Amino acid sequence: MISKTMEEALNNQIRLEAYASQYYLAMASWCDKEGLEGAAEFLHFQSVEEKEHMMKIFHYLSEVDGFAVTPAIPQPPLEFDSVQEVFRLVYDHERKVTQSINDLVAICYKENDYNTLNFLQWYVEEQREEENQARTILDRIKLIGNGGQSLYFIDKEMKKFLAAAQAKEAADAADPGA
Repeated sequence: MISKTMEEALNNQIRLEAYASQYYLAMASWCDKEGLEGAAEFLHFQSVEEKEHMMKIFHYLSEVDGFAVTPAIPQPPLEFDSVQEVFRLVYDHERKVTQSINDLVAICYKENDYNTLNFLQWYVEEQREEENQARTILDRIKLIGNGGQSLYFIDKEMKKFLAAAQAKEAADAADPGA
């Protein structure tokens, strides 16, 4: 049995993860429109991953006799000034998600909810990885610069990040205990 406070907080996290999925999908569409195929593919992958994060919480709430609420999601922005802005926004959003996960962990301690605390440990680790990845992408973009040819190299880098993310997902699926 889960407390109403924790149930509400987890439903808020569901909403945040669902928004992240849609936000990254909107960014992917913009990148595709701008001819940034690698960035678009990477953001499509991230969008699917965020939906999976949402669904894990959705299912967890059912397991603990809670009620998962299908979230209403506000329309994310559709236009961006640059690929640099897109990935700065990704980094900012990941930091927001990390803070939200930290807030959930704090509620677990306050309510002595060790089942949910255990469940959330995966998210704590995942957010460390997500923030690090977004920060690394921003660092690469800064190194590459802003010129016209820079977009080509940024897009190639995004394909490398996508390949690494896909390889990690495959390894995690092969060894779920890792």
